[in-house]
Amino acid sequence: MEAPPSFFLSQNRSLTLKPSSPLHPHFLLPNSNNNNNKNRFSSTCEIKSNLRNWSIEHVREMNKDSSIHGNNNSSSSSFSSSLVSVSAATSSEFRTKNAKKVVLFFCDETKSLAQKIASESDTIELRTISWGKFPDGFPNIFIPNAQSIRGQHVAFLASFSSPAVIFEQIPVIYQLPKLFISSFTLVLPFFPTGTSERMEDEGDIATAFTLARLLSNIPISRGGPTSLVTFDIHALQERFYFGDNILPCFESGIPLLKRRLQDLPDSDNISIAFPDDGAWKRFHKQLQHFPTIVCAKVREGDQRIVRIKEGDPSARHVVIVDDLVQSGGTLVECQKVLAAHGAEKISAYVTHGIFPNKSWARFEHDNGGHPESAFTYFWITDSCPLTVKEVTNKPPFEPEKIEVMIEDPQSQLSSAKNQKKIDAVTRIIQVKFEMEMVYGYEGKKHLHVRISGNKVSKTMTFPCAGKAS
Repeated sequence: MEAPPSFFLSQNRSLTLKPSSPLHPHFLLPNSNNNNNKNRFSSTCEIKSNLRNWSIEHVREMNKDSSIHGNNNSSSSSFSSSLVSVSAATSSEFRTKNAKKVVLFFCDETKSLAQKIASESDTIELRTISWGKFPDGFPNIFIPNAQSIRGQHVAFLASFSSPAVIFEQIPVIYQLPKLFISSFTLVLPFFPTGTSERMEDEGDIATAFTLARLLSNIPISRGGPTSLVTFDIHALQERFYFGDNILPCFESGIPLLKRRLQDLPDSDNISIAFPDDGAWKRFHKQLQHFPTIVCAKVREGDQRIVRIKEGDPSARHVVIVDDLVQSGGTLVECQKVLAAHGAEKISAYVTHGIFPNKSWARFEHDNGGHPESAFTYFWITDSCPLTVKEVTNKPPFEPEKIEVMIEDPQSQLSSAKNQKKIDAVTRIIQVKFEMEMVYGYEGKKHLHVRISGNKVSKTMTFPCAGKAS
């Protein structure tokens, strides 16, 4: 018997009709010894698809007068049609069958974050890379069992904390798409040269453009250009620095902050402060439901002093929001002016806690009553892994885990459709099921099976064995 035919639903889903054992490859024909006036024809079929398994049992009561009569002439008799209830698979089976594994590689600095991400998803498989050095200090890198990732969706979790580690990771980032993989995603939580995005004097080098151009030359994989995921890039115009061979996706850590603020005991007394106009332009739309305070630097003589441009911090728990912090000088100046205007508590949030030379140590914890010199909370994300290791369990710091969606591009584009499918998997589907026995020349018999559903239908023919009564 030849391979079972297939037909296509209106959603372009391919299904295969196959008789279930023991009917395959023979169908049971009506029993001629039945003394009743009716014969019972029973046939069980199974439809297999990439979405779910369907079981269809067709039972047809018929009069003896309408039973099949065999002869050598070409004749046929139809088993009229009936509606068959088909129960779809459970939602858990649906998810299991449709889950596409994503192979996630990582560098030494992002190992902990990669393990956290993988622990929260059944579709992510962690794979390691051997990061070594030759005696002269240059990288000696090896990807174990590299052939096994062919045809798979691959992601790399990077950390560009210093020029040295950038050079170590770039060869891996360039090589992975060449291993015949289906798609490649580079997750770079912190774009490190973002603050060097413009020229203020002739001869200045905008290294943000240099790094963007370096990433734009990542080789194309089978699935197309590389997807780049990064969080709260310093200047929004930097998205235009990337070329056409990379698809940058700009995410934000602000949703993490909003959820944390909702959990505070004084969540109804929160005001958001922006240390400058740039931070306000960047984040105020995401935080528009909170009262806002905007600070600005003004020049007085030879000094630049922070002033409150608009808003009132009096008796409020004020949270200063910015994209990153280095030495923290701007945050401290903003803290002092807010406390001087009556802020009850002062906290801070930045997506990227860089803190070179352990500058985080200048931020002390306020247990109550000292907003002018200490912070109640200081939230950062784990986009800078080295900082997280240093400040963990050191109040006022509270590192928050960034939420990285790592999945194949097709799943990202069809996530809404997939959710609808998951919601509908337990519905009972009505399928019109028609069967007709056809006798051909030389007594050869075939069973015609017609399945209709979703405004389309398909007739399939199977050879049969047995004697008709």
